[in-house]
Formats: sequence, C-alpha cells, structure tokens
Amino acid sequence: MLVEGCKHELEITVPVDEIAGETERVVAKIQQKVKLPGFRPGKAPATLIRTKFARQVQEDVIENLLPKYFDKKIKEEELQIVGRPSVKDVQFKEGEPLRFKAEFEVAPTIELGEYRGITVHYAEPAVSEYDVAQRIEEIRDQKAQFVNIEPRPAADGDYAVVSLHSIAGAEKPIQQDEMVLHVGDKDTLPAFSEALRGMSPDEEKEFEIAYPEDYGQERLAGKTVKFRMKLKMIRTKELPELNDEFARDLGDYNSLAELNEAIRKSIFQEREFQAQQKAKEELVDRLVQAHDFPVPDAYTERQVENQISQQFRELANSGIDPRKLNLDIDKLKDAQRPKALHAVKGSLLIDKIAEREGIFTSKDDVDHEVQRIAKQEREPVAAMRKKLEKEGIVNRIAHQIRSEKTLNFLFEHSRKEAPVETKPEEPEG
Repeated sequence: MLVEGCKHELEITVPVDEIAGETERVVAKIQQKVKLPGFRPGKAPATLIRTKFARQVQEDVIENLLPKYFDKKIKEEELQIVGRPSVKDVQFKEGEPLRFKAEFEVAPTIELGEYRGITVHYAEPAVSEYDVAQRIEEIRDQKAQFVNIEPRPAADGDYAVVSLHSIAGAEKPIQQDEMVLHVGDKDTLPAFSEALRGMSPDEEKEFEIAYPEDYGQERLAGKTVKFRMKLKMIRTKELPELNDEFARDLGDYNSLAELNEAIRKSIFQEREFQAQQKAKEELVDRLVQAHDFPVPDAYTERQVENQISQQFRELANSGIDPRKLNLDIDKLKDAQRPKALHAVKGSLLIDKIAEREGIFTSKDDVDHEVQRIAKQEREPVAAMRKKLEKEGIVNRIAHQIRSEKTLNFLFEHSRKEAPVETKPEEPEG
C-alpha cells in the first residue's frame, strides 16, 4: 500500500504451520547448546526447553520469520526497496498466525519526458592574442631569476631582502631573519614600501605599521606594530628572453610560434571544458524542473551526509578543525537538503536516460581511469585497483563514467544558444 511519495506499508501474515516448523527448529538449536541439571548436553526434553526458554524461543522465531516473509512479499509485489524497513504492530499469539506491518521506501517510478533538444546557453570559447601573450608572461614570470645587484637606494619594483623584528604592539614578538618584500607591489602593505624606498643595504630603520581590521592574520588585524628593519640586499627579477630558445627550454617545442599555438590550444581546451560544464549544469537544472517525481528520504539523507563530509574535508584541508566550530549539525543538514534533493533528482534522471539510451561503462573505461589514478598517485596499477575495489570505489568510478557519458550525449543533442555576456575590453598595448 502506497502511503505517501515513495513510502509504502505492507501488512504481512505468517501461517501457523510455518510458525510451528520454525519453532521446532529454534527449540532444537537451543536444545543443542544449553546445559540443564539432570540432563546430558542435547538431551533435555523439547517441552522443557519451550517452557524454560519461552521468551527466547518467541524472539528467535520472530527474528527469523520477519525478514523471510518480508522479502517474500517484496518479491511478490515486485517492489524495489530503498533502505531498511521499519517493523511495527507485531502480533504473535500461540496457535495464531504471526502478523506485522512493515514501512519502507521504494525507488521512484520516473516517467521520462523529452530530454533531447533541451536548450542550453553555450558558445565555443574564443582565445585572443592577448590571452596567449598573458599566459606566456605568466610562464616567463615563473622562470624568472632573482639577481643580487650592487648596493643602491631601494626603489619601486625592487625585491628587498630584510630582517624584521617587532619592538612594540604585538602580543607575541615577530622575528624574521630573512624576508623578501616587493617594493611598491599591490600585495605589499604600503607602509612597508614607504619605509623601504630610499633605504640602502645595511641601513636600519624603525617605523610603525597600522594593520587593517580585515588583515588576514587575526593576531595582527587592527593593531599598530612598531618594527625595526634592516635592509640586507636588493634583488631584481630578470625574465628570460622571449625567443625560440625559451620555447625549446619549456619542452617539445621547436619555436616560439609552436609554443604560442600549444598555449592557444591549452587555453581553448580549458575554456571549452568550463563552458561545457556550465552548460551541462544548466541542462540538469532544466531536466529536474521538467520532471516531478518523489524521492526517497534515504537517498536525500545519504546525499546530505556526503555534502557535509565533503565540506568538512575542505575545511580540514584548509587547516580548520570542523569539530571546533560548534556547528549545529541539524541546522546544517536542513540547509543542505534542497541542494541534496536537486542532486539526487538529477542523478536519477541521468541514470534513467542512460538506461533508455543503452549507455554503459565498459571494462576499458574503468581500466583507463584506474590507470590514470595509479599514475597520479605513483602506485602500481594492480595495487591501486585492489585498493579501490576494497574501498568500493571502482563501482563509483563506473557510475561516474556512465553519468559523464550520458551528460555528453545530452549536451551533443541539446540546442545551443549563445550566452548574453558583456565582453570586457582588452588592455591596449
């Protein structure tokens, strides 16, 4: 009987003869184990066992028969159960059938609407000469060398190597024996740049820094600290010359032109992936909006737990212990449920479409992904596969590959409309 959404309830009856047979089996099992005064092991009369262990016999009979007859009824009704059933109203009297009710959830029945030709916003990304030049400048910056120069007064653009220690204003003393400050850079506090301008190597100076209220280090935010600073040396950054030799040093490129083309393709692939991911997210949103069906609470709660676990891992990776945040877990779960419900609906729809279209994950698909993970983790492929199988991750990998294939199918069969965006003006020069 359908109660609500995906919730079902069944009233199940176990015949008297089945109860009698199971009772005999339970009594015989107890008879073999117990030791009673005046009887050799296993020889105590069954009638005595029934009387002396009446409560245990009844509990064991119920425990054995309930799941057996529940499973039998589920198969008869052809129901796809989700999660664990809740048993209630158990009625068990001697000489009468065993009756009970079971409440449970079933997988939803999804009637697929139209899923080909969904309209999404997408346009192939463009890569300009400016984009390529900017990326090359980033690479040059990474390959730059810092060169010590002859003593002279420090100026904007210099990299000043200083020793720094606090004199007053800091709760805990600050001591830096060798620290590099980029004079005049936007990431350098203006007061440091101001103090360094005009200083020469071996010169010392005392000055104050008024840290802003939103400063990244909490112990310094909003405080005024007095420092003594010594300028040890001045360095300048020398960028490598932009020529064919620079390209060859970076890898398998014969010329700067080849490097430019490789970078253009790389930027295009990055932007294409991002744009397609955004379009696929929009596609799933539209699928969810177009299909109304109930979702088992068990699915949603599992997704909520996964989302919270992921957030906690991200906090931990950032050096924050979630246990010290005094979070209200119930409120956190409530806040996660709308997102979880959307994710579950999207996943169920993608699975249904994959089934309809005959999209599957091959062994080669899984092998390729396992090899990629093994290479990334620098482990033998066989050892990595064994580890992933033990942790139950291989099945998740197969499901993820199938979902991605299905999303690619839907994207290929979608109608693309160019997104309305205001293109930023490129800097001159």
